[in-house]
Amino acid sequence: MSSFSDPQAVARYALGPVRQVPGFHALQQMAALLLAETVPHDGAVLVLGAGGGLELKVFAEAQPQWRFVGVDPSAEMLKLASATLGPLAARVELIEGYIDSAPQRPFDGAACLLTLHFLSAEQRLHALIELRRRLKPGAPLVVAHHSFAQGEQQKARWLNRYAAFAVASGIPAADANNAITAIASRLPLLSPEQDLALLHEAGFDDVELFYAGFTFKGWVAYTPS
Repeated sequence: MSSFSDPQAVARYALGPVRQVPGFHALQQMAALLLAETVPHDGAVLVLGAGGGLELKVFAEAQPQWRFVGVDPSAEMLKLASATLGPLAARVELIEGYIDSAPQRPFDGAACLLTLHFLSAEQRLHALIELRRRLKPGAPLVVAHHSFAQGEQQKARWLNRYAAFAVASGIPAADANNAITAIASRLPLLSPEQDLALLHEAGFDDVELFYAGFTFKGWVAYTPS
């Protein structure tokens, strides 16, 4: 059973990112601020990989008139998102599925946080193209995920730093070491240069790096005006 389908694991999900992602709360806040630069006060925002509802809650609290569509393949994670949102869920449509399940209507902005590193390069490109197709001209997309140099020595060094941060944040050393083994063997990791190239290939302009935290990178990009 996938950890994203195990109800007990999902219940513990919210504890993980804070201890594994440097500046996790600041990352969410920065994403909200970057979206707000161009999304109107009553805008519609698409969130891909919305299970858990953590960024949806931050966005909804920051912008009380925004409405959202959140898409995630895990029904259990979407249940957690609904619980996390509480009364804010009235402004959120949650959809079980992948990017192709998202409505075709144009959105004012989109976010995809800590999700794309689960997808192969081909799958990422498809997701990015479909996100662009669902955005209005000039609309922003905010993404952040594992993205670091993939040379053998560089990869090992950055993953060890990831583990060191997790241990310093309270995760047992054995769990942190198991995590980096799983990341290295199971995730289709790409370098920042490859991620940047995919954003451009998908048709986004003005791609800017806004976040870097050990193995994680974040970019904001825009559809052509």
